[in-house]
Amino acid sequence: MESAEKISVTVTPAMARMIREKVADGSFGSASEVVRAALRALQREEEERAERIAAIKARLKASIEDKSPSLSSSEVRARLQGLFDRQSRGNDDTAA
Repeated sequence: MESAEKISVTVTPAMARMIREKVADGSFGSASEVVRAALRALQREEEERAERIAAIKARLKASIEDKSPSLSSSEVRARLQGLFDRQSRGNDDTAA
């Protein structure tokens, strides 16, 4: 286990109350355990966010590098209208 470093932190009264409640209800053995768990959750959240951003950047790069023909705005509208019309007809059939 990594050696521990003692630090002092200041939290809001609501956060302090939450920490005390988590220790009192037995969820954690100490305030330090609550804070460590919160920091691990923050670390996971940041890692997941970085992964999502990397995935978005990769999709964006692939989209920019994609040489397939683009659609004009009128073609997009026509395709969307066709999808909407088919969906609407399908909903009308189930209501009958």
